[in-house]
Amino acid sequence: MTIQEITKSLVAPGKGILAADESTGTIQKRFDSIGVESTEEMRRAYRELLFTAPGMGDYISGVILYDETIRQRASDGHTFVTVLEKQGVVPGIKVDLGTESCDGSEIEKCTKGLEGLDERLKEYYNLGARFAKWRAVITIGEGIPTDGCIAENAKRLAQYAKYVQEAGMVPIVEPEVLMDGDHDIDRCYEVTKKTLGKVFEELRLHGVALDGMLLKPNMVIPGKGSPKSRPEEIAEKTIACFIETVPAEVPGIVFLSGGQSEKEACENLNAINTLSMEKPWELSFSYGRALQASTLDTWHGKEDQVGSAQEVFLHRAKLASAARSGIYSLDIE
Repeated sequence: MTIQEITKSLVAPGKGILAADESTGTIQKRFDSIGVESTEEMRRAYRELLFTAPGMGDYISGVILYDETIRQRASDGHTFVTVLEKQGVVPGIKVDLGTESCDGSEIEKCTKGLEGLDERLKEYYNLGARFAKWRAVITIGEGIPTDGCIAENAKRLAQYAKYVQEAGMVPIVEPEVLMDGDHDIDRCYEVTKKTLGKVFEELRLHGVALDGMLLKPNMVIPGKGSPKSRPEEIAEKTIACFIETVPAEVPGIVFLSGGQSEKEACENLNAINTLSMEKPWELSFSYGRALQASTLDTWHGKEDQVGSAQEVFLHRAKLASAARSGIYSLDIE
């Protein structure tokens, strides 16, 4: 398959991406919240629960894996890559290596991982990955984000995307304007617009094929410390911002949930898809917590809860799929 064909399959109607690429540190926090020790075997068992959920391929088009996970096997001996492919799901891989201080700032971060990336991508391709993900984080606060932080993160995102396409894979470009803070929705709009404008300027400069990539952005949404906005307002501001910044050649936008609850992530995505504004892209999801929070809570590390946890996961995937199709309502929760 060409990268353009893979891209289209990842934003197929009614489907979205499961982000199961939590680093060891992040998944430990998730496991701590349910009182489960984060051993390699427990992480493997939990991922197997997700990847073997019957019919998950009806709602999930691709799964972003972590370095540990792409090398692991299910209890029947098959690699997780094979398990996903049997479900009709495309395996992907997180390739950034976390963040470092941006220009000596104590708050602003730049994502690292470009060194040796071309060799790592070759290995991941041979392991079965067909798309990759790199996340940049932009923080809103007093006097930030600075132009330098936005520019450096945009440049690194573009360099990453070029490497990924050269390796025969689809890059998911993730510039996340964080919800942390007490900024209002208009401030988020302003920073998101500036960030996306710079990202696409760099992608063009680096010769990235826009029809062979996906954008994974935040929605335009107020900070956690600010009063909440209605889904309709979030939808209007999000699409207005993207019309100004995201070229129509980009096949799809797969939103991150970024601190929203499971219901909020569905309500807001549904409002975006039902909005009567021009939308030249497929508008889907690439959710982590918004597909897994209830699943983890049901599982609690217990083998006899695997079936129940899979049912919960499939229910959340079905609801996200409905939101992606603009047919979600609280009645089907």
